[in-house]
Formats: sequence, structure tokens, C-alpha cells
Amino acid sequence: MKFSTVVAIVNEEHEDTAIDIAKANGAGGVTILNGRGLGLGDKTTFFGLTYERSDSVLIFVMEKRSALRVIKAITEELELNEAGNGLIFSLPIEHLYGIPDKQLRKFQENMKSF
Repeated sequence: MKFSTVVAIVNEEHEDTAIDIAKANGAGGVTILNGRGLGLGDKTTFFGLTYERSDSVLIFVMEKRSALRVIKAITEELELNEAGNGLIFSLPIEHLYGIPDKQLRKFQENMKSF
């Protein structure tokens, strides 16, 4: 079985939605990191205070064939093709240790249903 990492960087308010979409499309667990993002434009200020939005960095490890399905579903639902709505990408995994047998069986079952 081959695996990929899918990394989704979304606005913090869309974190739960992105996780639900990923799980519905074959993802297992998720690692959540907090982040801040700055675009190419100027920083937004309000009475001298700089506004920086809070982002969630979601890291999913999943069976490789599920990765594209998850990416497409999150991109469509959260409109990531619109500027400033987020970013999603995948990376191949060469070596992977630490996934329990129970999770591996779940990945295999998910692949049968899709």
C-alpha cells in the first residue's frame, strides 16, 4: 500500500469542515497546527494594529489513491481556487512507520467502497 501526505492550510473557521470533508473521502486521523499567513499584499491595519488571520494547518496521512479525492473535495467545498481562501497539496511518502494495523485495515476497507 502506498501513502501520501495531504496538507491543507485553511482559515481557522473552516477547520472542522475541512476535517469532515477529508474523513468522508477516505482520510483517517489528522494533525492540526496553528499558523498565520501573509499574502503578497500589504498588511491590513486597524487603528495601528496589524491584522493577521489565523490559519489551521491540517496534515493527513492517507492511502495514495484517496489523496486526490480529498484534495478535490476540500478545494471545491471551501472554494480554495479563490484568492486567500487557503491552500492544499500532497506529498508522497517513501517510508512510513507507526500506523496501527487497525488503521491500515480501515484504509483498505475505504478503498473498496470508493
